[in-house]
Amino acid sequence: MSVTLKAIKRNDLTRSNTKTLRENGQVPAVVYGKQKEPQAIAVDSIELVKVIRDNGKNAVLSLALDTDNTVDVMFYDYQVDPLKDNLVHVDFYMADMSEARDVSVPIRLEGEPNGQGVLQQPLFEVQVRAKPNDIPEEVTVDISSLEIGDVITIADLPANNKYEFIDDPESTVATVLAPDTNVAEEHAEEVEEAEAGEEESGEE
Repeated sequence: MSVTLKAIKRNDLTRSNTKTLRENGQVPAVVYGKQKEPQAIAVDSIELVKVIRDNGKNAVLSLALDTDNTVDVMFYDYQVDPLKDNLVHVDFYMADMSEARDVSVPIRLEGEPNGQGVLQQPLFEVQVRAKPNDIPEEVTVDISSLEIGDVITIADLPANNKYEFIDDPESTVATVLAPDTNVAEEHAEEVEEAEAGEEESGEE
């Protein structure tokens, strides 16, 4: 189900008007579409951040340009002010709901591996091919059964008939390594020295 985001059309594209929009809590944006002229718009910054936070960057949005005109769109790109860390511009594109597309989806590891191994996650996103409404918000991987030496690859990710993974199936998503014995020994020695120092201080 798509999420509704209200937008206003922009006719004044001057720099001063763009500045005024941002000062009033609006984010300048543009909508692209196949064989469609780009449409300059603006959306409420608070609502936009909420949509991204709650639905992810691959969400299908119902963009309400006015009371009688809504279009299904997806995020194409957005720019963030590196100093203020707020959105300054967004590009939307009109989504063809019948056409599969390739997108990056976050990978979330769930649980804790068995034993005293060290978990490593080389891959935090995976490329997925799916129709817009079938794109998952994230791919969850249960790692609670992993032991030292175990590896999870893209080929091991949970299958779904609505989308497919298009990255190298042998790419490592997560692995559990044996703890570094040298580091462990150094830590143990530091603890022993600290305890010895405390004992000497107590004797004095």
